[in-house]
Amino acid sequence: MKKTLILVRHAAAEDQKLMVRDFERELLGKGRTDASAMGRWLVSKQVNPDRFVSSAAARAHQTAVIMADQLQFPAGSIVLEDFLYDGGPRGYLSVVNAIPSESQVVALFGHNPDITYFAEYLSGKDLDSMSKCSLVIIEFENLDWAEISAKTGKFVLYISPRELRES
Repeated sequence: MKKTLILVRHAAAEDQKLMVRDFERELLGKGRTDASAMGRWLVSKQVNPDRFVSSAAARAHQTAVIMADQLQFPAGSIVLEDFLYDGGPRGYLSVVNAIPSESQVVALFGHNPDITYFAEYLSGKDLDSMSKCSLVIIEFENLDWAEISAKTGKFVLYISPRELRES
């Protein structure tokens, strides 16, 4: 059976300020617009995640909530994972390996550079750097989440909000 992982880099957030910790940075209006557009794009492609997992950092969680709303996924069911904030690709892998086997399509929200490194690690595809609110879809044939590791995934696509606007 096929598993599908949608890796989403958080949308555009406010710049780091003296009084705001990086973890607490929130989305800008542009980020909210982009997250909504990317969610609508997933709806148009009939990609319906049955599980959302997000970094607990404000900007990633807000991106997940906005996209969940477009996909009619309950925001209260989004799983927050500390390992997705500065946990490196190894942290991302531990989160993916712990996904319950009944989940078939998972949307995972994180941060650069780790999310780009993780997409490359899983697929073997050179992505350079994922832009804000872009997503990568990777499929895994006949593997459970616990079995996923380096280069076990098939790269399906990369799309960014800019590419959506230009199409």
